[in-house]
Amino acid sequence: MVVAPLLALLVWLLTPMLEHQARLVATIMAFCLVFWMAEVIPLSMTAFLGVLLAVMLGVAEVETAFQNLGHPIILLFIGSFLLARSMTRHGLDKRIALFILSQPFFQQSLFRLFLGFSFISFVLSMWVSNSVTVAMLLPLMLGVTQLVCPPEQTGKSSAVYFLLGIAYSASIGGVSTIIGSPPNLIGVNYLAQQGIRIDFLQWMYLALPVSLSMYGFLLLYMRYFLRKSDYNQQVVQAYVEKHQQQREKLRKGEVVTMGVFTLAVVLWLAPGVFNLFGMEEAYAFMSAYFAESTVAVLAALLLFLIPPGQETGGAGTLIAEDLVKIDWDTILLFGGGMALGQLVVTSGLADVIGRSITSFIDPNQQVLLVLVLVFLVLMLTEVSSNTAIAITFVPIIIGVLHGLGLPLLYPVLGAVLACSMAFMLPVATPPNAIVYGSRQVPIGQMVRTGAILNLVATLLITAWMMLYMLV
Repeated sequence: MVVAPLLALLVWLLTPMLEHQARLVATIMAFCLVFWMAEVIPLSMTAFLGVLLAVMLGVAEVETAFQNLGHPIILLFIGSFLLARSMTRHGLDKRIALFILSQPFFQQSLFRLFLGFSFISFVLSMWVSNSVTVAMLLPLMLGVTQLVCPPEQTGKSSAVYFLLGIAYSASIGGVSTIIGSPPNLIGVNYLAQQGIRIDFLQWMYLALPVSLSMYGFLLLYMRYFLRKSDYNQQVVQAYVEKHQQQREKLRKGEVVTMGVFTLAVVLWLAPGVFNLFGMEEAYAFMSAYFAESTVAVLAALLLFLIPPGQETGGAGTLIAEDLVKIDWDTILLFGGGMALGQLVVTSGLADVIGRSITSFIDPNQQVLLVLVLVFLVLMLTEVSSNTAIAITFVPIIIGVLHGLGLPLLYPVLGAVLACSMAFMLPVATPPNAIVYGSRQVPIGQMVRTGAILNLVATLLITAWMMLYMLV
């Protein structure tokens, strides 16, 4: 409450050379950045406050300021969150987890058990929000770690690495698809504004190799910590058998959810497949009539329309109460944040910052440029919401690249991926915050474990982006 207005005033006093609107936007963004970092009010309300200040100061018209709340990407968010809610409501998430963990391969050692959990987290977060993925897995995870890592044994620290593992796996897996993490959607939106359209399959083609290589390193890294811990295979087998006996046969609610989810994934991937095989008419048709947001809303509506037998008294697979249980804070933050990000561009502030940075950078040093951008975004994400950082800094990066006359796609993609690769602090990403909230993870251990992963993520993202730029 004190630092935010002081920093805003300082920015105003230090930027007399800017155009009036750009100066006002810089002042507003400085104020909002402090509010985001300190979480003075909910993150979404900070975004709304920024847009409201812009309207009151004459930077934006009230008729257009909040248009982003109706943006198609908002509908994509709502639809994917409702799909995840249906999985949780009908227990499909726990059934998938128990099915994988019941396989003999995962029961052979503590590391293989970790591999099972982290793999579930990695794959699920590709298709539903990474925060929702970790929230779904955490109760099951805590139950297992209490058995295999009892506090009186040396395996106490193993429980910490299990919890950190599912959080990190979710963040890493979340970059693989457009809908996996909010910064992905933000990056796609800003690139679309620059005339660069990326469909669902193209994003997977570019991001999945980065995600898989980072996940591979995570497994090797965690294996180092888990190799000295005690492990009792019989305890795990007994736990899985107990919970599988409690599970009923596959219920209709789970079948409906799985069917709708599969349909959504097929429709999301179809335009990219048609584009890959040169079927231009089919690609154009699917892109126009079955865009990602349209498919997400269609899937959500089907879940409300299709009744799962007698399980909900004739109501749909989802009911009205489920609408209030999705992450509206992230949805509203996204809408308000996109409006703020748009102001950074339209006011000319992004170009001004871009020109300022370009005066210190040699355009021929592209490796250094990408490395610095990725590292700065990643470290900034450690102290603020990854969504807020993406909203704020992607337009600025676009301005930098315009100023240098460099192509936008791969440096922007690298920065967007970096937004989800912060592993040191709870505030960095929702998965980190959720496992820290379990009170089982000391912050010091999260910082020490995450520091190496931050460095490796920076190097891997930079290496992949440079490879793409060369090819």
